[in-house]
Parts: sequence; C-alpha cells; structure tokens
Amino acid sequence: MPANKNALIRYKTIDNCLRNRYRRWTLEDLVDACSDALYDMEGITKGVSVRTVQGDIQMMRSDKLGYNAPIEVYDHKYYRYADSDYSIMDMPMSQNDYEVMQEAVDMLRQLEDFGQFAEMADVVSRLQDKLAISRNNRKPIIHFDSVPDLKGIRLLNPLYNYIAHKQTLRIVYQSFSARQPSEYIICPYLLKEFRNRWFLFCSKASNLMMFNLALDRIQSVEPVDVPFRENPDFDPEHFFDDVIGVSKNIGGKPRTIKFWASREQSKYIKTKPIHRSQQLMKENPEDGSCVFRIDVVFNIEMYSVFMSYGPGVRIIYPQSAVKYMRDKLREALDQYGEGQEGQEGQEEC
Repeated sequence: MPANKNALIRYKTIDNCLRNRYRRWTLEDLVDACSDALYDMEGITKGVSVRTVQGDIQMMRSDKLGYNAPIEVYDHKYYRYADSDYSIMDMPMSQNDYEVMQEAVDMLRQLEDFGQFAEMADVVSRLQDKLAISRNNRKPIIHFDSVPDLKGIRLLNPLYNYIAHKQTLRIVYQSFSARQPSEYIICPYLLKEFRNRWFLFCSKASNLMMFNLALDRIQSVEPVDVPFRENPDFDPEHFFDDVIGVSKNIGGKPRTIKFWASREQSKYIKTKPIHRSQQLMKENPEDGSCVFRIDVVFNIEMYSVFMSYGPGVRIIYPQSAVKYMRDKLREALDQYGEGQEGQEGQEEC
C-alpha cells in the first residue's frame, strides 16, 4: 500500500520522536511534532489532527508498509518503541522488495540497446548498486558526480509535466547580461542538460521563434490559457545530432572542423570522441600526434571544449575558427601578463 509524501513525513517524525528516549511523548506531543515538520518541510499551516496521528501509529504498527513497529503505550499516556534500537529507517529490504526492484532494473537494462534510452545507463547502474548495497550490506562501488542545491533544479519536475501535457507558459526570465527581467509566453518542448546546467527549449507562442532558457535564470513559471503550438521545424530527437552543447539555431548547418592533437591527447580523444561525427584523418608515426575532423554547428560550447584541452589540441581548419581561437587565447594570455603578480598580491586576503 503506497503512502503519500505527507504521510511519510509524519511517519519519519513519529519515528524520530519515539527513538528519543530522553523525553516522554504523549499523543498531543506527537501531533505537535508532526504539525511542525509539515510546516517546516511543506509549508502546511493547518496542522495535523489527533485522529490522523492515531491512524499513523496504527499503520506503523501493522505490516501494510512492512514496518511492524513495536510501538507501545506506558503509564496509560506515553508512547515509545518497546525495542529501543528499532527505527523504520533501519529496516532491511525484504525479499519481495528486492525481487520487485530487481525486475524493474532488469527491464530498464533491456532499454539500453535503444538509442533514445542510452543516457539511462548511469541511472540503471546506480539502481543496481543500491540494490546490491541493500542485499549484501556492502559499501558503494560506483560514484556519480552531482551538484547539490543546483539553482533551477526545482523547476525540472513542473516543467517536465507542462511539456508532457502541452501546456503554454508565462515565464519571467533574466539573462546574466540583462538589467531587468523579461516576460515570455512560450510553448515548451524539451529539457536538456549540459555540464550540470539545465536548459528549456521552447518557442514563442506568437511567432514560434525558437530559443532556449537556462533554468537557473528563470524567475517564475505559470500556465496560461493560450493555445499550445508545435514547432514543425524542431525535432527534439535529432536536433542535437550535429551540435556540441545546447546553442543552435533552427536551420543551422554543420561545418567541417579539423584539429591536431598531441600524442597524449590523441589517446584520450580516440577513446572519448569530441563528437559522434569524429573521424581520424591522419596519424603521425614519428610523434604519435593525430589529425581529426568533426562535422558540427559552430557555437560557443564547441570552442569551450577545444580550449579545455590547452596546448594539446589545435584547430587547423577553417581559418575563421583558427582566428577565433587565436584571439581568445591571446586575451587569456593578457590576463597573465607582466605586472599581474604584484596586483594579485595586493588583492589577496
């Protein structure tokens, strides 16, 4: 029997109270604690009734959620766990729980062969690792990068639902360069992540002009009663086939870029291509360096990737890209020019 979010908050609160053996807990104390927890975590101000908490205690005592909590009443008014070491948070995964989760993971693994589900591999591996930890009581053997408290992440779930239901939105957005926020009426189509930053791809409802919005710059989102319009020129399945990152205009055409890579960087780039279109054009047997090519739409993210390789990678074609890299690298070099050491020393704190 599933429990809703508020009920789970109450169960956990009651559990925390009953584990505290340094205080006596009446039913009214538990009601107050649950009310405070719901206000702190969900902003719910109406509180919790005595009947609700009594029902929670009965639910925790039962096996409907697998708790079988040993809650007892002593001195005719106080509640506690008969087993002082018990906690609903320490419950091991049951055999049935494990089998159900394992079936779900096995099903997800079958989807990895399909291109559109390729990015699920890390999620499935994470689930598999969690199952093994619960089953074998061992330490994790897989670690994934994460950015806690990433700004804008709270919008992922509502935006996902708005896209799924084809809901037109009013969005207030302020870019890093804008002095004041702007308001847009948009039709949302796709959420995309790039380097731990999320973007919403959408069209203006009025003229279907396509653009993307960084979630961490969105100030507010609300549905509006404006007809939703699909953009016939936007294919979310293939729109990013010829691009690195997220910057691309509809109709943007890929161009060939050739680059040289040192022996050390070539080894890395061979095993992790910069783009799916990457091809090895030439390998120098004398020093192990290589020349590669990719076919992509030029954007700022592409140049950023090339800059990240430092002196180990050099664009050699076309000349417009060579000039762009040379100018940017000169600007960077100027930041480390003569006299910077003394200036830095004065600003240190």
